[in-house]
Amino acid sequence: MRSMREWFIQRLQASTTLEDLNSAILDLRDGFGIEHLVYHSVNSTGEQYAALTYGADWVARYVTEDYARIDPVVAGCYRRFHPVDWKQLDWTSKATRSFLGEAKDAGVGNQGYSLPIRGPSGQFALFTINHRATDAEWESYRDEHLDDLILLAHFMNQKALEIERGSDQVPAQKLSPREIDALTLLATGLNRAQSAQTLAISEHTLRVYIESARFKLGATNTTHAVARALSQGLLVI
Repeated sequence: MRSMREWFIQRLQASTTLEDLNSAILDLRDGFGIEHLVYHSVNSTGEQYAALTYGADWVARYVTEDYARIDPVVAGCYRRFHPVDWKQLDWTSKATRSFLGEAKDAGVGNQGYSLPIRGPSGQFALFTINHRATDAEWESYRDEHLDDLILLAHFMNQKALEIERGSDQVPAQKLSPREIDALTLLATGLNRAQSAQTLAISEHTLRVYIESARFKLGATNTTHAVARALSQGLLVI
């Protein structure tokens, strides 16, 4: 039986329009049992595209009130490269507390996790998962699903760029067999220690292979490198 990750990658590969992506994110939400998902991209000229599951009224109010200027998620992620748990952000100001209250009234959950994605030519995107849950429930959910969702976020960004620009591919140097081995093991779910042990090399040597592959693929981080390698057919898992 295909995993949800494999199914969604095939779902994205079949998408040809931005409307298809909006439909795909609804399927992803349902498949992973999460209340809300948001993919929002801004290119270098300021053009924007969003695929999301929030209610239309909340989206309209967010845009009308220009809440992006006070939203701690936007400000926090713009300065980071790694995923951000919303509870790590500063919600103490009067404006942000009021904003958060409105968001909760509109159905936005109390738990959130956002991934900043930086693409070619100054493109910037955010991929967010959002849910109503206790801290313990949220931690359990993240442990089970977060790695897959981060990988799929990069796939979604890549597909959005392909649809918008015709292609997001840039000429890449050929990966070495060891670089392919390292990324393949990570793609199957092994951590770095397990991957190094499987390849009978040190974790330091493994990091060298991963960083070299990341540079060749033009990826911003290891997960992005795995996503790019998978999308280019370089890995067999």
